[in-house]
Amino acid sequence: MSSRAGMLLLVPLLAGCSIGDVRRKSPTASSRATTAPSPTAAVAQERRVRVAVPQRYDPPYVEFVDAEHGYALFANCGEPPPGDDCPARLFTTLDGGRSWRELRHPHPAAENHQLYAAPGVLTLWGEPHGWWTSTDGGTSFTYALNGPPPQWVGARSRFQVIEASDQIGEWDGERLRPLAARPGVPGLNAVDAGDGPLVVATGEKDGKRYAAASFDRGRSWQQTPVPAPDGQIAALHVVFERDGTAWLVGERPDRRSFPALWRLRRGWDPIRVDGAPPQIQSVAPIGGGLLAVTGPAGAGAVGEDGRYTGLPWPIGPDHSLSVLTDGTIVAVGGDGGILLGVGRVAERRWTKIILDNA
Repeated sequence: MSSRAGMLLLVPLLAGCSIGDVRRKSPTASSRATTAPSPTAAVAQERRVRVAVPQRYDPPYVEFVDAEHGYALFANCGEPPPGDDCPARLFTTLDGGRSWRELRHPHPAAENHQLYAAPGVLTLWGEPHGWWTSTDGGTSFTYALNGPPPQWVGARSRFQVIEASDQIGEWDGERLRPLAARPGVPGLNAVDAGDGPLVVATGEKDGKRYAAASFDRGRSWQQTPVPAPDGQIAALHVVFERDGTAWLVGERPDRRSFPALWRLRRGWDPIRVDGAPPQIQSVAPIGGGLLAVTGPAGAGAVGEDGRYTGLPWPIGPDHSLSVLTDGTIVAVGGDGGILLGVGRVAERRWTKIILDNA
């Protein structure tokens, strides 16, 4: 199955993956730093639903686009590979997983089924046949054979790197339209934008990292030097909070060690983290000047002052976080259930979603 659309191992790089509408420090940001697993809060509610899918099917891949809307795809029956004897089964929920309704899959007999979802767009892939995309919640689909359909390209992010170029494009509803100015970043490889006027592009050349910021949606760019990190990094990603606060996350070569962090103020200020766990699974911006992390120590948060604090969330060592456009935190992994965290900053009410087959 696919990973969550646009989600990297360390950084869920989703166009609207920010949360929080106030710029304030959470109480956790000034708490005592610790790397020990924090006390775990109980899941507030469990929503377990059984659907009429034969037991020979493996557990489904589940994708939520906000706290209420999601999709589930049953697509594997073990051996032999999926096909006529194991047609894909597609379901949707409109009430946060309390109930599920089956949709007609446009091509259920295929291999390597994939599901990608974003607000207003559902895209399916099946080898060797191609892509199907719906903009009406799965009622109807359009077909594309070669390459991802335009609807999905546009849903990924408003601003994207134009492939094999040194330009950033803005999605105009049909294609990526090159911005008026080039960011001038060598080895351009990533871009993201907040809800405000700031767009940040990053790149790499000869082992050095570069970034540029635009405050006018790409009409002009300012070079923003990135101070050398503490240790090696393999990739540099930018993530935003909803208030426009920008972070750089430097992923380590092993993709597990605690990353290098910078926060944009007048320039990119390195964040030296006090008490950080050595290994992590994921990083996500949760608002209030905090980055949430998961890993062997459970869940924790890094504040703008560099302190690491354990969070009492029901998160295991294998859970990965992403943040949806409405601010809901999604945790996947562990025993296969999906955890939805609704609330603000670190204060979350957690619901576990379990979809069983008969």
